[in-house]
Amino acid sequence: MWIFERKSPSGFSACSTAEEVTEGIDGTGLTAIVTGHFLLTNLLLETMKSTARESQKEGRIVNLSSTGHQYPYREGIRFDKMNDKSSYSAIPAYGQSKLANILHANELAKRLKEEGVEITANSLHPGVIFTTNLLRHHGFIDGLVNMIAKYFVKSVPQGAATTCYVALHPQVKGVSGEYFCDSNLAKPSTLAKDEELAKKLWNFSLSLTEPK
Repeated sequence: MWIFERKSPSGFSACSTAEEVTEGIDGTGLTAIVTGHFLLTNLLLETMKSTARESQKEGRIVNLSSTGHQYPYREGIRFDKMNDKSSYSAIPAYGQSKLANILHANELAKRLKEEGVEITANSLHPGVIFTTNLLRHHGFIDGLVNMIAKYFVKSVPQGAATTCYVALHPQVKGVSGEYFCDSNLAKPSTLAKDEELAKKLWNFSLSLTEPK
C-alpha cells in the first residue's frame, strides 16, 4: 500500500501498477531489454540494431537504477579502487553501482543517437518495494523496515510500473538518455549528468569486458 499520491504529467504516480501503465498497449514487434551492469547490453546491441532497422520499430533499453545513486563514494566512480576490499563500504558501493547504471544509459543514448539508430536508452528508480530481501543481512533494520514499510513503500505491481512504463508506453517513444521515477521524468544527481564521467565509465567498462 502506498499512502501518498499526487497528479503528474504522465497521468501516473507512485500508486500506479504495471497493469495500469500498460493497459491497452500492444507491444507486438517492440524489442526491449530490462537490465543493469553493461556486458549483457553490449552482447545484445548489434542484434537490437538489426531488429530495429528490419522492423522499423523502436527498440528500448531500460537500465534499473535507484535513488541510491545519489549516495556513492565522494568521487562517484572509484576507477582506481573498484576491487579494493579495505576501503569497501556497503552504502556508497551500492550508490556507485546505481550511478553507473544511469551513466551507462546516458552514454549509450548519446552513441545510439549519433549512429542514427532507432533505439532508446533510459534509466529509472523503481521505488522501494515491499517484500524484497534487500536488507536481509541487516537483521534489526530488516525487521524494523518490515514492520512499517507496508504503509509507505510499493507493492510488487507498483514497483514494476515504472519499468513497464519506460519499456512499453507510447509517451516514452523517442525519449532517450533520461531518468524516470514513478512513471514520470525525474531529475538525477549532478554526477549522474556528468558527460565526461559517463564517457570515462564507458571506456573503463569496455576495458574490463572486451576479449583480450
